[in-house]
Amino acid sequence: MAAKKTKKKGQNKYSILMPTYNEKQNLPLITQMIVTALEPHNLDYEIVVIDDNSPDGTFEVAKQLQSIFGKEKMVLLKRPGKLGLGTAYIDGLKKASGNFVIIMDADFSHHPKYIPKFIEKQQSGDYDIVTGTRYLKGGGVCGWGFDRKLVSRGANFLAVTALDPGNLSDLTGSFRLYKREVLNTIIDKMVSKGYVFQMEIICRAQSMGYSIAEVPIIFVDRIFGYSKLGTTEITGYLKGLW
Repeated sequence: MAAKKTKKKGQNKYSILMPTYNEKQNLPLITQMIVTALEPHNLDYEIVVIDDNSPDGTFEVAKQLQSIFGKEKMVLLKRPGKLGLGTAYIDGLKKASGNFVIIMDADFSHHPKYIPKFIEKQQSGDYDIVTGTRYLKGGGVCGWGFDRKLVSRGANFLAVTALDPGNLSDLTGSFRLYKREVLNTIIDKMVSKGYVFQMEIICRAQSMGYSIAEVPIIFVDRIFGYSKLGTTEITGYLKGLW
């Protein structure tokens, strides 16, 4: 019989923030994928679900998952409605107890198998932020047509051209690991609330001198449900550049 692994004293804790809206079908699967990806590495972690009053019953599913995995592993927050992606992260951060924060989507576009790679990369250089990139060797997208790829490349090109982020290749990605105190400091200076939030936060981090590393990821288009990137989010993105 294998000996039970024990956590080291002072071990880091990782809070995984997942904003949700109509993710009833996705949430159980992505939760199990996170558990499967992290448990072999003996990591201390929690999953923080921030639900914007999903009409499909996502929060009820979250409560069922909490009864299975426990309140220490599943931390839940229900908000009154769609209040913006940026405020979801801010509110979720208040519920988080980890000294590292991971932000990811619940729709399988961000595979949890990359989380250990993010952690390994962070520890290799004591980086303040590790961000996933689709635009370095080993990265890419799966399930997108030519039009969607063109829009994504165009949006990232506009951001890089307008904001001059140095050697960062992917400003519009949203799969990242942060040191908790770094994220707290940057969020206090944030202005945007929607889709542009992720772009603003990485650019502010760069301008404030925080160290940032990139890890190539394969971004997968959502399997169930519909994209939340609508006209309002695109307009907000373009306004955020200028």
